[in-house]
Amino acid sequence: MPQHTAGDKAPAFALPDQNAALRTDEEFRGSWVILYFYPKDNTSACTAEALAFSAVYEELAELGVPVVGVSPDSVESHRKFVQKHDLHLTLLADPSHEVIEAYGVWVQKKMYGREYMGVERSTFLISPDGVIMEIWRKVRVKGHVEAVSARLRELMPAGSR
Repeated sequence: MPQHTAGDKAPAFALPDQNAALRTDEEFRGSWVILYFYPKDNTSACTAEALAFSAVYEELAELGVPVVGVSPDSVESHRKFVQKHDLHLTLLADPSHEVIEAYGVWVQKKMYGREYMGVERSTFLISPDGVIMEIWRKVRVKGHVEAVSARLRELMPAGSR
């Protein structure tokens, strides 16, 4: 499984969103994109992260920067998650882990002494030309969205902010 670094071309994707519409990386070309991976809808940390990204939705939308979340959950699970928490995000369903693995975030995890495979909470900041500019791995939710927003503003050309 690939371990990407800043400067790598972002892997392509084509996955259904919470409304079952097929979304591809190509539709986001020409704008910065915050692509984040999370383990599971409606768990405490994942909900906190989604709410934090949703809270800065309008600010990011003014900059033309979409926030796209990916997890192994189903389209139906994403739809309910978005409705329950009034999220302003695009959530992509990847139950086969195809995109999750392409980004190198399907990893061995450990909890209570038990090892298992799961999604490493990670965020990728992707440039308008499809290059990974920054990667946050093993994300802790507190302060993360602020860190991503700050880095985005550093990297964006002054005229587009």
